[in-house]
Amino acid sequence: MFNDFSAIPIFVAVVELGSFSRAAERLNITKSAVSKRITQLEQGLGARLLNRTTRQISLTEAGERYYSHVSQALSSAHQGVDAVAELQGEPQGQLKISVPMSFGIRHISPYITEFLQRYPNLRVDIQLDDQIVDIVSQGLDMAIRIDNMPNSTLIAKRLTCCKTVLCASPAYIQQYGEPTSPADLIEHNCLQYSYFRGGQSWTFYDGIEQESVIPHGNVHVNNSEAIRRMLLSGLGVAQLPTFIVGEDIRSKKLVPIMSHYQLPESAVYAVYPVRQYLPQKVRLFIDYLSEKFDQTQPYWDQNVFCSHPTKES
Repeated sequence: MFNDFSAIPIFVAVVELGSFSRAAERLNITKSAVSKRITQLEQGLGARLLNRTTRQISLTEAGERYYSHVSQALSSAHQGVDAVAELQGEPQGQLKISVPMSFGIRHISPYITEFLQRYPNLRVDIQLDDQIVDIVSQGLDMAIRIDNMPNSTLIAKRLTCCKTVLCASPAYIQQYGEPTSPADLIEHNCLQYSYFRGGQSWTFYDGIEQESVIPHGNVHVNNSEAIRRMLLSGLGVAQLPTFIVGEDIRSKKLVPIMSHYQLPESAVYAVYPVRQYLPQKVRLFIDYLSEKFDQTQPYWDQNVFCSHPTKES
């Protein structure tokens, strides 16, 4: 009877990542070693588990049945390791997280030193990416998401609010004037974030009615820090989160525009896979971030909105 289970993590990684090479990278072994172990596994089981082509890998019927069982077993094994590690007192091992790039650079990485000083037996692997990645297939412990409603298949813990502001540099306003209504934006160079959650439209609310406008401009970019730098140089106007431009507004390097309108808000969440047992390292990191980010007014929002003129003034 076949009872060699050492190939299970390799098989699960190949299925989740859809690639021998990506599985090899995750497991830190060679691609040929991955291929050899999968072949040995199939020979031991007496059944083909994977259909292989030059472009993709797919599960056979036998592979689907096998994966449905062993993936659950592997997940339980990981939870068992986490449970035992917690009994040791000090958290240990690797904490692997995905974080939006600009938020991660500005508001996560500055705190990693202190976190690791508290828990010196931990290692932190941070992946900075503005695109939403699949936590499970990428082998991540958790992710930071900035959204209105995170994926319902994940557990989400709200950390703080995320506000946006329409702004430009004083030099831009002096040269091109200041828009006072959504319709005015048609005459301005609007710098646009490629992954903007509102789609193509910018939406404004004046307390009574909601107005939307499709902005036009000569820049689309997939990183909001790059947009900030273009704003500072006087290229145009943009909607950006206050966690990026809050300090620039306080120092008057950027000026809020149309602040009598409300912009859509979202929130910063810590998300992690549905698990019976939450690893201690994940819980501790979430608790640590909760200490740093006030639920209602994070530090980057201080003195950003309080002095803005109202529509009546």
